[in-house]
Amino acid sequence: MDPQSILKGKIAEDLMRELLEKNQVHVYLTSQKSLLQELEQTEASFKWESKTGKKLSSIPDFLVFTKKAKAFFVEVKFRSDPESLEEVLLIEKEYLEKYWEAKIVIVTSKEKPYFRIVSPPYFSKEKKEGWPIPVLNWLPLEDDPDLGIDPKTIKEFNKLVKQYYEK
Repeated sequence: MDPQSILKGKIAEDLMRELLEKNQVHVYLTSQKSLLQELEQTEASFKWESKTGKKLSSIPDFLVFTKKAKAFFVEVKFRSDPESLEEVLLIEKEYLEKYWEAKIVIVTSKEKPYFRIVSPPYFSKEKKEGWPIPVLNWLPLEDDPDLGIDPKTIKEFNKLVKQYYEK
């Protein structure tokens, strides 16, 4: 993977964590990398291609607890073009959607809203030419009913998106 893409993804995760914490949402890193490294070192028989291996490698970025004590997983992605995430989700959605029931936040610099969120299901049950049809129910982050993000905070963090992602 391109180092610049990795950095943009890490910045998106950090921005999202700070944004959530600023709104009194408790955020816990799931630290999949340390878990994966430890498993590789201690469990010689562990197979990443197994069902358990695929579940573990798909652990979302955060476990969050809202002000109302509702808990769920959040996966954060950066995409300069938000539509490009749909193809990736078609391939990767199985565990994120069904096992982890994760909300996905996309950070984009293409156009406002820069912070968008989608909750499962990500795709409708209808198919077109054999492929699931995207639900396209991305909401502006401040409209998510569970997180309760203050629009003032979004404005503050929009400035950071422009600062760190625009060329």
